Amino acid sequence: MYVLYTDDSIIAGPNKRDVDAVIEQIKQAKLDITVEGDIQDFLGVNIERMRDGTIHFTQPHLVNKILKSMNMDTEGIKTKDTPAASSRILHRHTKSEDFDQGFNYRSVVGMLNYLEKGSRSDIAYATHQCARFVDSPKKEHGDAMRWLARYLIGTKDKGMIYDPDPATGLEVYVDADFSGNWNQDEAASDRDTARSRHGYIIRYAKCPLVWKSQLQQEVALSSTESEYTGLSYALREAIPLIELMAEIKAQGIEVAASQPIVMCKVFEDNSGALEMAKVHKYRPRTKHLNVKLHHFRSYVESGHVHILPIDTTEQLADYLTKPVNQTILADLRLKVMGW
Repeated sequence: MYVLYTDDSIIAGPNKRDVDAVIEQIKQAKLDITVEGDIQDFLGVNIERMRDGTIHFTQPHLVNKILKSMNMDTEGIKTKDTPAASSRILHRHTKSEDFDQGFNYRSVVGMLNYLEKGSRSDIAYATHQCARFVDSPKKEHGDAMRWLARYLIGTKDKGMIYDPDPATGLEVYVDADFSGNWNQDEAASDRDTARSRHGYIIRYAKCPLVWKSQLQQEVALSSTESEYTGLSYALREAIPLIELMAEIKAQGIEVAASQPIVMCKVFEDNSGALEMAKVHKYRPRTKHLNVKLHHFRSYVESGHVHILPIDTTEQLADYLTKPVNQTILADLRLKVMGW
């Protein structure tokens, strides 16, 4: 396997001999290549293999850069137990005073986005909430950024811990918060308050590969529709992975799967969304979803995607859709990130 990003790359193979053979072929093609040995860092993410078999992904240098940019790298700053206040959802706050310009809001949001995508799914929701208002940040948005920074101070050495389970294949956890941004005072001037938010986590061998928290482009008319929309978006990322796994397996390479074929178990906690995904019948109330959101049904019919129910308390994507309290965060963070 060869992964290339601009001028940084990773070569992986079943043994060192095969890896060395690929490197030699690259050299013979007269391409300039520097061999750095075993991977310890890639695109700013520290990669550490532990004696217990786990792999740790962290970005402490980026966290320190964020804190320095926000003038919050001094001693004695109190920390927070959550990335955002669990009782507060950010809006445009058009009547509030402007952000105090104590730091470069847009630049810090960019760094937070990179940190979140690299190793910190626990800050995905809070980061995206702050990112929505880069054009005209208010005092509340600056306060939310500083709250998030206080959380990072106490967790700067943390990241994603991979503990692969060879018996587990692809899993997709999908959740949605129906119209969770609704704000009556700003609804007339900001139509985004009517949008729902979905989040999903795609795991392989119980190791998170993809996670996302985003406002839905469509305005959902019910909780079922918002959940089904999230399911559709998640499977747009999962289905290419299913095809890739099938191709890898066809080449004789062993892949982790609990079934004889590559399976993707999608865990949903909304019975309406489950029924729509599994029972293919005409429904007048949801006919507008037919073209855009039913793209994955053939995979359900063929058995390559299994839609399974899950209790809300076991929904790993819950902290990607709304701010949660410290108890819920700690539980989900342990299950997803390993700490």
